[in-house]
Amino acid sequence: MPEGPSVKRFQLLTAPFVGQEVAKVGGSSRQRNLKDLKAMRLQDSQASGKNLFLAFGAALEAWTMGGSPSPGAVEEEPTVQGKADCAACSLPLAQEGQEEDVAQLSREEHSVQRKQGTECSVPDASDAAGDTWKWLRFYFGLFGSIRANEFSRANKANKRGDWKDPVPRLVLHFDSGGFLVFYNCQIHWCTSPAVEPASDILSPKFHRGQALAALRQPTSICYTLLDQRYFSGLGNIIKNEILYLARIHPLSQGSLLALSALESLLDHAVRFSTDWLNKKLAGKGLHYQIYLKEKCPLGHEVMQGTFGPQDGFKRLSWWCPQCQPRVPPEGNDPKSLKH
Repeated sequence: MPEGPSVKRFQLLTAPFVGQEVAKVGGSSRQRNLKDLKAMRLQDSQASGKNLFLAFGAALEAWTMGGSPSPGAVEEEPTVQGKADCAACSLPLAQEGQEEDVAQLSREEHSVQRKQGTECSVPDASDAAGDTWKWLRFYFGLFGSIRANEFSRANKANKRGDWKDPVPRLVLHFDSGGFLVFYNCQIHWCTSPAVEPASDILSPKFHRGQALAALRQPTSICYTLLDQRYFSGLGNIIKNEILYLARIHPLSQGSLLALSALESLLDHAVRFSTDWLNKKLAGKGLHYQIYLKEKCPLGHEVMQGTFGPQDGFKRLSWWCPQCQPRVPPEGNDPKSLKH
């Protein structure tokens, strides 16, 4: 599933359309009332962790009274400020969404993610609209993405040998002639965007103290990193990469790790996520250190295992036993370990 940097890039793709009126609505989604977006104006675009939020209002609303909410009002990482204007329309599409990353997923990762994917409940239509704006929340699936002013095309045949283009979930045509295309995503109405900057790893307001306190719990560190309450937008790719960069075993208990090690892990989380976003904006690929690898950069054999809380999702981890020694106690060896 797209992680924080991908969703932030999606938001930057939508930002230039803020202020434009929806002229036509298409797509395969059966979500209620989406057709009502026609003749409404895209009022705002916000990203929080792995969620994208779009606000729609009456065409004359907020544009004759008090001015418009500009894309610049959307909270952004300082290193990428200025990229949310019209230049975002020309962002290289080779890195669209998670397509590049998902293409490299192992069969096991595909299987785990599909098996554990769940549908969120759809709120009642009576709770959909706020006082003035109607908000849509987008949560992207394994191959979820957004395209601006073009449709995704098949780059290979499917299992049946057919060359069928992906079917968009939603297409928004605007009065300017441009359009946005949404693929493989869950779409829900919500009363307002659930934005928590303190837990968003790409936000300047990311609360390091809160995150550090979470990491110091007597829990396997790989579980805590994927807890969106503290690390919104941090996904499995980021988790594996930063644990290797910080030389921490995924099953090490946070309460047993040195404070300096946890602070280093936080530094890597923010830096890696920001660098990944900047690479996406520049159309550059991401070179993995440990994720999906058989050997680490130092030539050591990499281990792979499926870990997760007893009552939560299980995700694949890759680590180097030599570069990332596990901090005691060992406890029971996971049954899912394999070379």
